Amino acid sequence: MGNDLQVLSPGAGYGIVIGIGGVFALFMLGLTWLQNRYTQFSTHKAEEFNTASRSVKPGLISAGIVSSWTWSATLLTSSTFGYSYGICGPMWYGAMGTLQILMFGLIAVKIKSKAPGAHTMPEIVLERHGKVAHLTYLYYGLATNMLVGACLVLGGAQVVGALTGMNVYAAVFLIPLVVAAYVIAGGLRSTFIADYTHTVILFVAILVFGFTMVSTSDVVGSPGKLYDLLQEASEKMPIERNTDGSYLTFRSVGGLIFAFDLFVSSFTTVWLDQAYWQRAIASKPETSVKAYVLGGLAWYGIPFGFATVMGLGCAALTSNPNFPTFPNPLSAEQTNAGLSAPATAITLLGNGGAVLMLILLFMAVTSSTSAELIAVSSLLTFDVYKTYFRPNTSSDTLVKVSHWAIALYAVVLAAFCCILNAAGISLTWILTVLGVIVGGASLPVGLILLWKPMSTAAAVGAPWIGFLCGLVVWFVTTWKRSGAIDVATTGDTTNALAGNLASFGMGFIMAVVLTFVFPKKHALELNAIPGVSEQTKHGEARTNASEAKEPVSTSDTPDELVTPASAGNELVDYLESNNTEPMDPVQAKKAELIAWTATGIFFFGAVILVPFTLFGTSYVYSKSFFTGWVVVSFIWVWISVMICVVYPVIESMGALRSIAGGMWADVKAVAGHRKPRVEDLDLVAA
Repeated sequence: MGNDLQVLSPGAGYGIVIGIGGVFALFMLGLTWLQNRYTQFSTHKAEEFNTASRSVKPGLISAGIVSSWTWSATLLTSSTFGYSYGICGPMWYGAMGTLQILMFGLIAVKIKSKAPGAHTMPEIVLERHGKVAHLTYLYYGLATNMLVGACLVLGGAQVVGALTGMNVYAAVFLIPLVVAAYVIAGGLRSTFIADYTHTVILFVAILVFGFTMVSTSDVVGSPGKLYDLLQEASEKMPIERNTDGSYLTFRSVGGLIFAFDLFVSSFTTVWLDQAYWQRAIASKPETSVKAYVLGGLAWYGIPFGFATVMGLGCAALTSNPNFPTFPNPLSAEQTNAGLSAPATAITLLGNGGAVLMLILLFMAVTSSTSAELIAVSSLLTFDVYKTYFRPNTSSDTLVKVSHWAIALYAVVLAAFCCILNAAGISLTWILTVLGVIVGGASLPVGLILLWKPMSTAAAVGAPWIGFLCGLVVWFVTTWKRSGAIDVATTGDTTNALAGNLASFGMGFIMAVVLTFVFPKKHALELNAIPGVSEQTKHGEARTNASEAKEPVSTSDTPDELVTPASAGNELVDYLESNNTEPMDPVQAKKAELIAWTATGIFFFGAVILVPFTLFGTSYVYSKSFFTGWVVVSFIWVWISVMICVVYPVIESMGALRSIAGGMWADVKAVAGHRKPRVEDLDLVAA
């Protein structure tokens, strides 16, 4: 498939996956040790391991959202659709992916105000609609996480294999196992720190590729030159159903179909993915909506900026002698595998470009995979083990179960990806049809929190009716339009769109219809969900929290060093409550207004006004308009950098000073053989 793009040796592939992955895992293990030693947050407690003690600030949540939503598909598929449909591809990808993040801010408000003690999405369903509904959404949650994990790991492994010749099956197993190592040690908070680190590297690589393409490269070097090359490409390789076959027009029928496919799959992979619920649960109540608004706007810049350069760049550079498949364009198989961006990187920077692309993809894959690992472990721990086997188990036991669940999911995911690869399934195919398989549950799960009348019959029946309708429409449309049902025909965007819309639409329609026909619902209230430390009685909760206050001492260190884990009464009080009190109603209404306002402005501006104005006018970009378009995409990338790279550091200065102070106290204690005084340590909540 990708032999034309193999510019590195298999050793380079193993070196990046094992070497960089191993070093990063050790780095994350070190950070987890620092957290456990110098802060009040202990990864040995279930609340910290699975919910990060519900204390994460908005900047780090935003970086986590961006990192979790920046799949290999974000980089590869957005570029593929820029290459396949022209200038509309990157903007459609960004707009249709961002809208769901902004709308999820509404769910974040409801979680904090109605179910503040929740750990997972099915746990909330269980409290409102009972065990049948719980099992339904547990299935859909696990299925979504499995498909999302496949998009991440399979897409990354196939590109690594194409660029280096590394065995794809080896990459499929090594990637999740390397990530599992530090997730098992550090839990949810470690994934946020990993997300931030990955995001920094991600933006560095994006800016390198961007500036190389439109500023420093001898091959292109300016937006004007890129425009000229795209004009030539439009003549040599016109795009079917685009105005004049041009790459420089927004009027693309294929691009519009793709946009609707993405709309459904994005709703599914955000609203049904436990990783996003977990980030809402982990955030501070007063800043949860702010985090999702900032995260959504920051993420928009990645596919918009990256794919504008790398996707369109692939079309522009096809006629360059350094292009990997010169004089031929990429084959359909290579395009579906997401190799347009790697081809551009190789043409621009040679082997160095291939290495940078592999590092970029590795960061995207491992970061998102870490979120999926901790998400699935929470589902298995709280919704399987705790709900159906040992409801009154201890916090320590839940952490151990989470460890085993992470390892289990890593192995099962790798095996699943091997099956998909052997069957010839590509990243693009999974993303295209994902909405058919699980899209029927995406809106009903949101309505459970957002729409008070939602009945139990609707919660249970709507997803399955949507799934069955989507499956029938998908296969019938494929048979009628393509004459056969196989991997190629079912992955056709038009065929998949029919199934996606049927599954998604019928899920929503039946949720409303069944609610009015069968209005009865489960009697329990959402705010009945307790934190782990409160699972028996309040007195025990305070006992568990007070255990965290005791000084940590080790007899094998000079003078039994006392760590800062014994300081900070204000933080101890915060931890005792586990932040499970319902959000203030006035504050919740304000947050909800912010979420609705941000979603409305973005929807009417970035989804309706700009795209459909350009689509309706059939405008073919002039050179000056295209130059301005590229500049705007770069500005958006820089806004994303400020939100995801700079802002988290500013808001965490207190915690960083605290950890630095604790380390310095330890150093002085070791050097002077004396015990540091707790009162000298200024502990600040992370």
